[in-house]
Amino acid sequence: MTAKIIDGKAFAATIREKVAGHVARLKEEHGITPGLAVVLVGEDPASQVYVRSKGKQTVEVGMNSFEHKLDADTSEADLLALIDKLNNDDSVHGILVQLPLPKHLDEDLVINSISPEKDVDGFHISNVGLLGTGQKSMVPCTPLGSLMMLRDHHGSLSGMNAVVIGRSNIVGKPMAQLLLGDSCTVTIAHSRTKDLAEVVRRADIVVAAVGRPEMVPGGWIKDGATVIDVGINRIERDGKNVLVGDVDFASAKEVAGAITPVPGGVGPMTIACLLANTVTACCRSNDLSEPEGLTA
Repeated sequence: MTAKIIDGKAFAATIREKVAGHVARLKEEHGITPGLAVVLVGEDPASQVYVRSKGKQTVEVGMNSFEHKLDADTSEADLLALIDKLNNDDSVHGILVQLPLPKHLDEDLVINSISPEKDVDGFHISNVGLLGTGQKSMVPCTPLGSLMMLRDHHGSLSGMNAVVIGRSNIVGKPMAQLLLGDSCTVTIAHSRTKDLAEVVRRADIVVAAVGRPEMVPGGWIKDGATVIDVGINRIERDGKNVLVGDVDFASAKEVAGAITPVPGGVGPMTIACLLANTVTACCRSNDLSEPEGLTA
């Protein structure tokens, strides 16, 4: 068996098309243009590239893009004042503060200063609690994108046995909550899980989000299982820097039924779902129907 490759790049393009359609209708029918504000503190090279990509894709789907680039030594008070201004700006429907922040800034304090309704990253403690109790919330982008791909591949996920490897607040925990919401039986595994290989081997769905390059070999994968590889790890191979996931793709694709590659799998879905979340936030703030196919 050779696994079906789940093309995240192509799927993300379909999500952006849906977003663009919703944006066009919001403009035409209600005179509203969704707006996304991205705040970057400092000059981290990876963050700068990511912010540029977000801004470009925001404009391409017809939304307003507001970029705020602050010096690395910006005070916490000044950053919180900017967020407060954005919270009260009706033209801004989504706010994202690019992480990581410089060490003198309290990330939890900053994230929780964003209005929960505009928290398109889904990291605010209120959104975490709402998701955990099965209520309407803003959902973190990477888990949301992973869920969309699973639904697209399987249709219904009801009754499937899912294992999430990794317990981070950004991916592992919200991913488990989303899978529970779709009636999967969910296990959260991690570095201290006893007999991790056997736990993973029982899963119909494996979501690897542990941040260790190629940690999961094909021998851990159940025949025909669906593998969502969230990991993005830069390693040296044959004298070159290459990106690999948390799953050993070469061996896993020989036993899995479907698998996401790295790069080109989950990664492109993250920004696409950020755009989707911004449209969702815009609709909710204006008491309009939520965009079909873009929410959890």
